[in-house]
Amino acid sequence: MNVTDPRPLYAHAADQAAALIKTVRPEQLDGPTPCTEFDVRALLSHLVGGTLRIAVVGEGGDGLSVRPFVEGVEDDGWPAAYDEARTRVQRAWADGARLDAPVRVPWGEAPGRAALAGYVMEAVAHTWDLSEALGHPLVLDPEPAEFALAVAHRVLPEEGRGGDTPFDAVLPAPEGADAHGRLAAWLGRRPLSRA
Repeated sequence: MNVTDPRPLYAHAADQAAALIKTVRPEQLDGPTPCTEFDVRALLSHLVGGTLRIAVVGEGGDGLSVRPFVEGVEDDGWPAAYDEARTRVQRAWADGARLDAPVRVPWGEAPGRAALAGYVMEAVAHTWDLSEALGHPLVLDPEPAEFALAVAHRVLPEEGRGGDTPFDAVLPAPEGADAHGRLAAWLGRRPLSRA
C-alpha cells in the first residue's frame, strides 16, 4: 500500500464503486441505506457529486464550490454519470505535482495527497453503504478498505463526533468483520437489518 500516492487506491476504489453501481436495479432506487438520510438514489447522487468535487479539487478549483450531490440524472443514467466523474478525477490528478499542491476541501486546506486520501475513504465508505443497501451483490476487495480505515483512524478520532461532523459515534465492529465492516463501524454506520 503506497500511502504517499493515493491515486492507485482511489482508482481501485472507484472501479469497485462503478461495478457496484452497474448492479443497481430500478426497484432498488428508493430503498434504504446505512446513511439513514439517503435512499439508494440519493446515495448515488452523493457518490457522483463527491467524485465531481475531488475532480474539481484536482483541477485546481475550490472543492467548496461543488455541491456534493448531482441533479438531473435519469434512473438508468447513474453508471454513465459515475464513469464520467471518475474519468475526470483520473485526468485531474494525473500530474503527480498535484499531490504536493495545497488544495481546498470541505474540511479545510490540505496537501493534495491528504485530500485525495480522504476521498478514498469517502468512496470506500459509500461503496460499502451501497453494497449493504443492495444486499452485497459483489465481493469487495479489502485493499482500499484497509487504506481507508487507516485514513479514518488518523483523521476521525473517536472524540468530537456529532454536531457538524457527519459521522456518528464509533460502534463496535461485528465479530469477524472485514475491513469494510470495520470501517463502517468506525464511521458509526450500522448494517441494515434484513427481516
